[in-house]
Amino acid sequence: MDIDTVPPSRPAPKAPEPRRADGRRGRIGPGAARTLRGLKTLGMAAVSLSIGLAAVPLRAQGLRTPQRIITLSPSLTEAVCALGHCAQLVGTDRYSDAPGSVSALPRVGGLEDAEIEHIVRLHPDLVLLGPLSRAGERLSSLGVPVQTYDARTHADLQRMLLLLGQSLDEKARAVELVRHIERQIDAAARRVPEALRGRSVYIEVGHGPNAASDKSFIGETAARLGLRNIVGGELGLFPKINPELVLRRAPDLIIGPRASLADLADRPGWSSLAALRRQQVCMFDADDWNLISRPGPRLGEAAQLIADCLLGLSAKTASH
Repeated sequence: MDIDTVPPSRPAPKAPEPRRADGRRGRIGPGAARTLRGLKTLGMAAVSLSIGLAAVPLRAQGLRTPQRIITLSPSLTEAVCALGHCAQLVGTDRYSDAPGSVSALPRVGGLEDAEIEHIVRLHPDLVLLGPLSRAGERLSSLGVPVQTYDARTHADLQRMLLLLGQSLDEKARAVELVRHIERQIDAAARRVPEALRGRSVYIEVGHGPNAASDKSFIGETAARLGLRNIVGGELGLFPKINPELVLRRAPDLIIGPRASLADLADRPGWSSLAALRRQQVCMFDADDWNLISRPGPRLGEAAQLIADCLLGLSAKTASH
C-alpha cells in the first residue's frame, strides 16, 4: 500500500483556508464556487467548500491550462489521466503506478522526501500535492505553481475532480467522471447480497492495527454497500485502535489487505470471532488494495471489488 493514500491516525483537522497556486492562503475563486454549486443540480449531496480541500483552479486566476504537470500522489496521477491529460505529465511520485503509461515518467520522490531540485529541473507549470506533502511551501517560494488537495471523503473526491477539471479546462469531463463514479458505486450496491446488508464490518487498513472509520472514504464506500462500520468517526478517519475494541464489537465481516490480515487467527482472542469461524473475511492482494485505498477516480471500481468479495462470502455462508 502506498504510504500517502491512507493518512495516519488523528482527529479530522480544521479545514484550512483555500491555498492559491502561489502557495498563499486566500478565498476560493467564483468559478470553483459555481462548479461546486452545480453538484446540487446533479442530484448529489451538497458539498461544503470548507472541508478537506485547499486548491484554487488556475483558470480562475487567469492562468493558462497547464502543459507540464507533476503529481506527488497516486490518486492525483490517476485523476489527471482520467481527465485526459496523461500526456501533460512530466513526473510523478514513486508510488504512482496507474495507468501503466505513467511508469515511464521520471520519479520525483514521495510524501516526505520530494526531490525539489529534480522537480524544478523538469520545469513544471503545475505541481499537484496531497495534504501531507511538505513540498508545497518550498516549491511556491521558487515560483512553481502548486495546488494541494485533501480527498479523504467521497465529497472531497468529487470536489477535487471538479476543481482539477477547471484547472485542466475539462469541466464537462470532470462532471461526467463524478457521475460515472456514482453510477459505479450504485451498481456495486445493487449487487450486494440482501443477507449481508446491515451486517457489521471491521475495515483494517494496515498494521497497528489501523482501521478505516465510517467517516473515511473507505468507510463511506462500505456504508454505500449497506455495511455498518464498527469504528466510528469520533476516533478519527483512520485511527489506530485497541484490538480489544474489535473483540468487544465482534464484527460480522472483516475487510482489509492480505498483508495485514494474514495473522488474524494468531491475534489473542481473535480466533473466537464469528467472522473468522465462518470465513467472512475479505483479504485483498496488494494491487487490489492499492485501488481500494486510493481516493481517486477508480473509487467506483473499488466498490465493485468489495462487492465481488461480498458475493463470495455470501456463497460461503450458503454452503455451510
